[in-house]
Amino acid sequence: MRILVVGAGAIGGYFGGRLHEAGRDVSFLVRPQRARELAQSGLVIISPAGNATLRDVKTVLAESITPAFDLVLLSCKAYDLGSAILSFAPAVGPSTAILPLLNGMRHLDELDRKFGKSRVLGGQCVIAATLNKERAIVHLNDMHALSFGERDGGISERIQAIATAMQGAKFEVHASEKIVQEMWDKWVFLATLAGATCLFRGSIGDILAAPQGAERMLDLLEECHAVANASGYPLRTDVSERMRKTLTTASPLTASMLRDIEGNARIEADHIIGDLISRAAVQGKTPIDLPMLRIVYIHLKAYEARRERGLH
Repeated sequence: MRILVVGAGAIGGYFGGRLHEAGRDVSFLVRPQRARELAQSGLVIISPAGNATLRDVKTVLAESITPAFDLVLLSCKAYDLGSAILSFAPAVGPSTAILPLLNGMRHLDELDRKFGKSRVLGGQCVIAATLNKERAIVHLNDMHALSFGERDGGISERIQAIATAMQGAKFEVHASEKIVQEMWDKWVFLATLAGATCLFRGSIGDILAAPQGAERMLDLLEECHAVANASGYPLRTDVSERMRKTLTTASPLTASMLRDIEGNARIEADHIIGDLISRAAVQGKTPIDLPMLRIVYIHLKAYEARRERGLH
């Protein structure tokens, strides 16, 4: 199976690197600067699951890409999706499967329009990773899982083939029969975590230590859950209980969006929060009142406006 990983940042670099380490046929679609870095220093992974320095990774630039790959692993930020699509489109052939690992749902609509729904799988990953100043991939904890499946359910032959290709790499692999539900579950949790930690500029522990912090955290969770429910993807009881426990147990956990704000970086406000709000007006149903989510969204858009003007 020929696998194209779009980018070699923290997420794509980690999962693609682990697949390469396991002997799979992996190429990384990168920009010239990243290609030079990988040629000089290799793809470096620092992880509790085992460090690796991979010096023989294959890289390809957008202008020299050739068709067709069997699988495209897409892990860009939502605001880079348009340019990413342009870069990897020549690699997509009649039987290519596209596995996006972006958060939320809006990216699926854009990928469907460009490539057709039959080529686009559902997918998600669970990992905390970043690039350090030496451009090495630093895996921050022991979670490193990748889930994927057909969006209409079931386990198809191509899902089985992808799962087989990924077996033996140093991360958890889950071929899911309910991947869209799992994507909604993650979106609800992420929107709550990002919304709360960005709005209140602190960790879960910081928020819970504040007056009414737990109440406001759970208000956000309930609003996100209400949108999922209206969209046909209510949280399962066990999933809801795990989320509530995580969000009401003091910890240093924050969302990566808060770290992006603290680093004056771009954020996925529209994809994670804005799109959730837009889905509250489900056709034929009473619009859902989302006061906390709307405050979060205003806060994030104000940050983007100040950043755009160079004031942050």
